[in-house]
Amino acid sequence: MENKIYNHLISPKNVLRGEKAWNKGKELIVQLSKVPLLLGRSKATRPIRNLFKDDLNRMGINVISAELNNDCCEIDLSQISRLIERHNCDAIIAAGGGKVLDSGKLLAKRLSLPCVTIPTSAGTCAGWTALSNIYSPQGAFIQDQELDSCPELLIFDYGVVRLAPARTLASGIADALAKWYEASSTSNSSTDGLVQQAVQMARVLRDQLFLDGYQAFKMPYSDEWIRVAEGCSLTAGLIGGVGGAGCRTAAAHAIHNGLTQLSSSKALHGEIVGFGILVQLQLEELLGSNQLAKQARHQLIKFFLQLNLPTSINDLGLSSVDLEDLTKVCHFSCKKESDLHRMPFDVNPKDLLEALLRTQNQKIPKTKVL
Repeated sequence: MENKIYNHLISPKNVLRGEKAWNKGKELIVQLSKVPLLLGRSKATRPIRNLFKDDLNRMGINVISAELNNDCCEIDLSQISRLIERHNCDAIIAAGGGKVLDSGKLLAKRLSLPCVTIPTSAGTCAGWTALSNIYSPQGAFIQDQELDSCPELLIFDYGVVRLAPARTLASGIADALAKWYEASSTSNSSTDGLVQQAVQMARVLRDQLFLDGYQAFKMPYSDEWIRVAEGCSLTAGLIGGVGGAGCRTAAAHAIHNGLTQLSSSKALHGEIVGFGILVQLQLEELLGSNQLAKQARHQLIKFFLQLNLPTSINDLGLSSVDLEDLTKVCHFSCKKESDLHRMPFDVNPKDLLEALLRTQNQKIPKTKVL
């Protein structure tokens, strides 16, 4: 047996979840920081960030506010780093979607500061993980960055997350489903017990999302919504922590990374990843001789349609993309260091292009979702 040490960064030090979790969370922040930077981005979430700031100010905390102009990119990170140093901030509170949470975690790593994450949607598990994705100012994926730890504190306040559009929950469902479709492909032959257990956790999460996803999407005050929102934001991150790097991403996320190189798309992260799952299943059918992949793809498309999720290039807002653009996407997705090469068979840009084009032209039989 190979003598190797595995490092698992499994979870935040403290996770608060529930109605009005912020009320408890702000008490912990007071113990953690005296001059935190409060990071956000969206104008839509500015009122809730102002509420956080006012609450902390009343508790004697001097909050410094900053907003991203772009995704998690070096231009913004450099500017905000200077702001943090100028005000001698002693912690970072990232309140927003995945790009904000990734930015806060990465700044905290670089400046050796504790990080508090407050997701304002259930669109990703970025509030949980020890990982950040770096993008260009135009939103093109550049690389992922492993961090030294998960956040110090995660505050998952149901009331805050419910304010997000239903579209973000649907996007989070697609992103969380990728945990099963990617991990089951890359880790199928693993003999590592933790990896095997993480894959089974991903299977259970998949089943719960299929069972409760549509009800959660339609009824944000239901028990189904709580299970699904927490599954997307919390459980999905836990699975990656338990299973480690070999149990995270594969073709679906690699295809996402390639498609972000096309600046014309305004789709959300999970929406693109969800389409990437469909392409991955097409690859499994074409190259892996997996006959169940076709059935799984049809099942997934029917579920995606219930949630208004994209199932084609056109749905992603890329109807004007030509064959040359898609070829560039495929070459980027197949780069040497790409997670696409975690798949149990070789994939080259030509193979991926064929799968993309087949997915674009797919016809789905009229049968019920399983």
